[in-house]
Amino acid sequence: MARIRHIAIASNEPGKAAAFFKEAFGLQEVRSNGIDAVTGEARVGAAVGLTDGELNLTFIKFAVDQTGVGLDYNGIHHFGVQVDDMDEHTAILEGLGAPCIAGRDAIPPGAHLEIKFRGPDGVVFDISDRPWPGTK
Repeated sequence: MARIRHIAIASNEPGKAAAFFKEAFGLQEVRSNGIDAVTGEARVGAAVGLTDGELNLTFIKFAVDQTGVGLDYNGIHHFGVQVDDMDEHTAILEGLGAPCIAGRDAIPPGAHLEIKFRGPDGVVFDISDRPWPGTK
């Protein structure tokens, strides 16, 4: 069975946003990149990943507008579903009319492998066949 394992939140200040949720809920940081250690400033493409052990919450200062909401958008960007077979689910999703909006070729080097789709009402989600950092 597929499981929701990831929520991506667009943020101009991913380090500060992550620090808030770590303190508020005791979430654990599992990865961080692009945050200046001295100033806390986030460069474009910066991300901080948190987890509760089941779900990964990642705050990202996006470098590319993959979803059409604009780079100035802040808020829930997309959610991720872990599946057993990405090719099989790609065929199922496309058969249901969900267009692929960011395929394997859009994944930056070293990033988590995921493919993005647009579902009903324009909701963006992605699929991956591997767990997000910090999830089971």
